[in-house]
Amino acid sequence: MPYIKYYFLVPLVLLVSACASPEGEVIAHIPEASGISYCSSDDTLVVANDEGTYYKISRKGKILQHTKLGKYDLEGVVCEESQMIFAVENKGMLLVDTQTGEKKEIPLDTMYHGKKLSLISKKSGVEGITKVGNSIYLAKQSNKKKRSFIAVVRLMPSPSKIVDVIEHRVADTAGLCYHDGYLYMVSDKKDLLIKYDLQKKKIVQKVKLAKGAWEGIAFDAKGNVYLADDDGRIVKYKKKRLGL
Repeated sequence: MPYIKYYFLVPLVLLVSACASPEGEVIAHIPEASGISYCSSDDTLVVANDEGTYYKISRKGKILQHTKLGKYDLEGVVCEESQMIFAVENKGMLLVDTQTGEKKEIPLDTMYHGKKLSLISKKSGVEGITKVGNSIYLAKQSNKKKRSFIAVVRLMPSPSKIVDVIEHRVADTAGLCYHDGYLYMVSDKKDLLIKYDLQKKKIVQKVKLAKGAWEGIAFDAKGNVYLADDDGRIVKYKKKRLGL
């Protein structure tokens, strides 16, 4: 009889462990962290916040610099060698030269197939950004899954133009990142990390996260994942810890 109890309990414990949300390491405290991107050129991270400031931090979380860009509701960022492209909730995109600090708002035509998309808004506008090839992907925030989508934007020639729309049907996708051929999203409302296959055009994995106000995601070159929490944390995970 004791042996029966033992073999019955083991799979139950494994099931509970598998369902538990993984805990990460808090490496930095940054107010209203709303987006994050890995800068491969100098092996750092850049974090955007809602008050128009961006922070450069090391992969261990040390704050190296912070710069105020102005009265911008920054919601995401793409870091490149010579420039950073920020998602601005009520404006669209802001381009910043990393050498000179020069800023330039990027005009965006929100017409798509003859209809104006509700991508830019003060309360539920652009919430995430990433770059795939020469295209920019912008996540539209909405508490309703039918109104959440990702706009695929061609930057040149000006004005930028929406050339495709991904309707993933996940509520409140507030963070976006392209990594190793997949699109990754985080849902603030659902506490989820979502892996989306661009070739198959479908979600292939969902990872339940610990409770937080998740608004940004980035991957470095060392197998680490970084999540930005609007409540003021940068949390670091190993990809394997999240099952990715």
